[in-house]
Amino acid sequence: MRLTLRAFISHGRVARRMGLGPESRINMLRNILTGLVRHERIETPKARADEVRFYAEKLIDYAKKGDTNEKSMKMADFWLTEKDLIPKLFKVLAPRFENQTSYTRMARIPNRENLDRAHMAVLEYKGNPFPPLYPVKRVCELNLLNQLLKGYREEKDQMLLKKKDL
Repeated sequence: MRLTLRAFISHGRVARRMGLGPESRINMLRNILTGLVRHERIETPKARADEVRFYAEKLIDYAKKGDTNEKSMKMADFWLTEKDLIPKLFKVLAPRFENQTSYTRMARIPNRENLDRAHMAVLEYKGNPFPPLYPVKRVCELNLLNQLLKGYREEKDQMLLKKKDL
């Protein structure tokens, strides 16, 4: 096969092809995003989670502007298929992320076994009420390496203090 310049042109395809067409893709993204706002954690194929993550972040960005902003209300009205979630978006989620810039977390989980072995992921809003996906790392101050590093740091601090005194 001969490579030409035409092979590198995108021809306007910028989004993943999911569903049966552009309208089906948007509806699927709206439904996943609605589930994410309702439950604050969803399990979905990795490609869909990666695609929805951008829209979930944008929705919170608009929600932080407040429910009096016309554009943020239009965005919430369009992306959330269940209208009872709009107050939750503005009253619960937006204040939670007032001082943050990243709102979602995505973690890979094992592939789906029963149907198509699809790569799966969990997409969640940070600060949700569920237990964390990753175990909390233990701080082991008593192992040998950490004790040696602690002694080295103390010795280095004492040397710096002696130099300042001179």
